[in-house]
Amino acid sequence: MQAQLIALDWGTTSLRAYKLAAGGQVLEQRSLSSGIMQLPSAPRMIAGQLCADGFELAFDAACGDWLEAQPGLPVIACGMVGSAQGWREAAYRDTPANLASLGTSLKVLHSLRGVDVHIVPGVIQRSRLPNVMRGEETQVLGVLQSLPAGDGENLLIGLPGSHSKWVEVADGCIVHFDTFMTGELFAVLSEHSILGRTQQRDAPFDGAAFDRGVQVALSTDGETGPLSTLFSARSLGLTGELSPAEQANYLSGLLIGHELAALASVQRRRRDSARLPSIILIGNCQLCARYSRALDTCGFAQVSLAEHATERGLWHLAKAAGLLG
Repeated sequence: MQAQLIALDWGTTSLRAYKLAAGGQVLEQRSLSSGIMQLPSAPRMIAGQLCADGFELAFDAACGDWLEAQPGLPVIACGMVGSAQGWREAAYRDTPANLASLGTSLKVLHSLRGVDVHIVPGVIQRSRLPNVMRGEETQVLGVLQSLPAGDGENLLIGLPGSHSKWVEVADGCIVHFDTFMTGELFAVLSEHSILGRTQQRDAPFDGAAFDRGVQVALSTDGETGPLSTLFSARSLGLTGELSPAEQANYLSGLLIGHELAALASVQRRRRDSARLPSIILIGNCQLCARYSRALDTCGFAQVSLAEHATERGLWHLAKAAGLLG
């Protein structure tokens, strides 16, 4: 089957490349550790020229042979590659944002191979405390394109990670989103605080310890909050109630529990209803499994997991931009 598009998901730590056929079908994919903060540096020849530019080197490693085999393939990229620290900055688009507004705002970069790389802009939500995303907008749009008409009306799309995003959608648009730095806070506390001193970092998932953390968060949220519960990840270890293997899972449950308790409160207030929306999760399967478990405890009854959101989103954005002929 003939390829029609090269799609790149280019973040801070990794670069994923997809060769897509009609309808966004994945013909081939690759994953490189060449995120924008760890680009290759050894010079080599590209298109007959000695090149030392890290972005050009990573781009060529990801898909140079695809472009040689099939010259003229359009290329689209999303993620931190379009940030101020990226290959070429693609300015944020304001909410509400949809396929049309993003697809017609791609930043074009002419690569050393003579190929234009079309970079997807991020999305900004302007308010007293502004919110931004890069890469997640493409995943959200990929999910929306696969939904039956009308299914996005009582829906929240969650993207767990270092900076978890919870995205409200309406009429095919990203209209509002909240960010929780849960994953990064877990890493900082585990690696750089007293809480990590007694943890077994590589411990397998312990459901009981995780659930205990979630329950503690739910039982105290709104009264004292996470700043008063975090130390229990250490004190329960000192009293012998949590083993080193359990402490990391307990801390994970505690932080995710506080995040989701706050999310539930925000959603009830914004929707002026006790009924919580359905959830679609996008991301790492193991992390999404933790969130799904905690979401159920927090009262979010309908939770599902989306697959192939990034490549679908990139395909539809390329289509909206007129890159597919």
